[in-house]
Amino acid sequence: MVSKPGPDRVILAVAVPSPLKRVFDYLPGRDAPEEGWVAGVRVRVPFGRRSVIGVVIEVRSHSDVPLDRLRDIEALIDRSPLPADWLWLCRFAARYYQHSLGETINGAMPALLRQGRPLAARSQARWFLTESGRTPGDALTRAPRQAELLAAIAQHPRGLVAPAISALGFNRTQLNALRDKGLIDCREESVAAPASDRTPGTLAEPTLPLNREQSGVLAELHQDLDRFRVSLLHGVTGSGKTEVYLQLIEAVLDRGRQALVLVPEIGLTPQTLSRFRKRFNAPVIALHSGLNDNERLDSWEAARSGRAAVLIGTRSAVFTPLAAPGVIIVDEEHDGSFKQQDSLRYHARDLAIVRAQHDGVPIVLGSATPSLESLARARDGHYRHLRLNTRAGNAAPAALSMVDLRGKPQRGGLGPQALTAIREHLEAGRQVLVFVNRRGFAPTLTCHQCGWLAECPQCDARMTLHRDPHRLICHHCEQQRGVPDACPKCGSADLRPQGAGTERAEEALQEAFSDTRILRIDRDSTRRRDAMEQTLAEIRQGNSCLLVGTQMLAKGHHFPHVTLVVVVNADGGLYSADFRALEHSAQLLTQVAGRAGRAQHPGRVLIQTLHPEDPSLRLLVEEGYDALAEELLTERRLAGLPPFRFMALMRGESARMEAVIELFTRAGDAMRAWLNERGLAVHCLGPVPAPMERRQNRYHAQLLLSADRRSALHEASAWLDEWMMQQADARRLRYSIDIDPQEMY
Repeated sequence: MVSKPGPDRVILAVAVPSPLKRVFDYLPGRDAPEEGWVAGVRVRVPFGRRSVIGVVIEVRSHSDVPLDRLRDIEALIDRSPLPADWLWLCRFAARYYQHSLGETINGAMPALLRQGRPLAARSQARWFLTESGRTPGDALTRAPRQAELLAAIAQHPRGLVAPAISALGFNRTQLNALRDKGLIDCREESVAAPASDRTPGTLAEPTLPLNREQSGVLAELHQDLDRFRVSLLHGVTGSGKTEVYLQLIEAVLDRGRQALVLVPEIGLTPQTLSRFRKRFNAPVIALHSGLNDNERLDSWEAARSGRAAVLIGTRSAVFTPLAAPGVIIVDEEHDGSFKQQDSLRYHARDLAIVRAQHDGVPIVLGSATPSLESLARARDGHYRHLRLNTRAGNAAPAALSMVDLRGKPQRGGLGPQALTAIREHLEAGRQVLVFVNRRGFAPTLTCHQCGWLAECPQCDARMTLHRDPHRLICHHCEQQRGVPDACPKCGSADLRPQGAGTERAEEALQEAFSDTRILRIDRDSTRRRDAMEQTLAEIRQGNSCLLVGTQMLAKGHHFPHVTLVVVVNADGGLYSADFRALEHSAQLLTQVAGRAGRAQHPGRVLIQTLHPEDPSLRLLVEEGYDALAEELLTERRLAGLPPFRFMALMRGESARMEAVIELFTRAGDAMRAWLNERGLAVHCLGPVPAPMERRQNRYHAQLLLSADRRSALHEASAWLDEWMMQQADARRLRYSIDIDPQEMY
């Protein structure tokens, strides 16, 4: 019997961390929130045989489940609800990306909130002088250590926090003695957003002068501080986009509002954080996966409460609530790191736009190489297109030239022309960046006698040869094995590394330039916490050195002493089954080229290639990214590809390829029949094996949906997901639906 509505009946619809796309009804316990039951309150509920943390989504007066079958909540966690705009964003993301609402909410919260931790900021005591402490007289004549402690606190107008006092060698007994004498006192403050020692005012240091282009762009952005508008800030590398961000945020802080700044990589966060903290006399906090659980919760709560003025974070920070949002900035908006590739497959840039619209605040998308999606929307007038065409400080753009490697000898992937240029720049006391977008020593190991290749036993991929440790490692499944002494196929000892990774380039450069400091930056060399930050600090000292690195070095870094960039192999993204590969490759090459010549010394970029006649590569080198992007947009329009058409990709994997292909074939047939019945203009293609068919001993296939209208695509995707959930054999494999996929793997 369905429960009947009653005047005092309260049914709580709760979202729990489950893949099921529904909420579950519960009865309230004896405890209730201060202002009654509302959406956004966290509760602990029984779910199956477990107790889980859920969030109340709706308060109802009836349920489709009989009352005697409803269970009571076990505990009320929050006395007041989580922010309504945060809950709205979670509901939108779950709906748009075809994901469970409970799992979406669970993933959008810091780990400690998922575990039931109360939403309260960690605090610390800050000790400061009282009026009596400024003139202690003879009160401390017989207490020299207390006098030293009082003098140490007196050096800081806003006081000293307890950890700093302990670091100076003082203890709690001495603090209490000074407080008992009325010479000092303390107050509690948030760990994430402590009080500042600086003088009042928004700025802690003066702004930098802007050139005419920057001033014009900033003036246009100032016009929209009270309303939603998307602006694409399209500025060449080194054009001073960050200074525009800083001065825009200054205006936002002057209005008593907050700023959210999204950056693509953890590696960019410390330098961005440092620059923003030096500029603003206000709490600037970070939120990224490098923080521990306590630090993440501190930052999240400081932003939610309004104590933090500026929040800088990677993609997950888009879900952080703000008490008074004023502007959202997405730096390097083209970067693929903004797309989550598992679980909730959201794109942080796109969610940031939706959030800005809901909050009624402006959003700035910044890049030297904008995504084709953003360029198309700017060209159609949906985004305002702002340009910065000259480098700040009148620095000249780096000169690009291609180097034909055909028939040339190579050392660690470097040809003779590159080695000569490197020597010239090092002898002039400059820094040189060698870009190798492959970590490890070599992409694979091969037998020169029979052609055997070291292939991964679990994936359709070759294993990468690493020098330290000396192992073969698959970069797809992390499978490792020792390097054989002889060929497993023919027994020959003539095993040779093929191609060059960062380790091999580093070794070759060390042999050629033995007296030069070489710094390698890749995922292997920066695993230790703060390793990346320490290496970047050494680079910024300006001493002549060689930098060898992957795309970690290509994004957003300012290296004023780098005057030469050598791209070891520009051909990697030219020929690929993924239609976005050329766009991504061109963005990466342009970004890494932009590291050269950013100060008073002119820069040079050498792009090594085995395909110097490739028309796309020639267009990029001779006319730049913008010209290539226009050509790619024309090709995409003719081919009916994004951004002129919308896509959803259903991926499946199983221990047997027959299982996933058979299920996906039935799904495709059912999908096409339903589309014909509904008359929806959606194309269903496949199933086909994935480009890498076998990964981790599981076989992968995919089914593609595409449509001219987003609404039609979402209706079809929702139906397909519902159909899959009703199939018994779908539970024996893993599948996911990726809305707006960025990689067709």
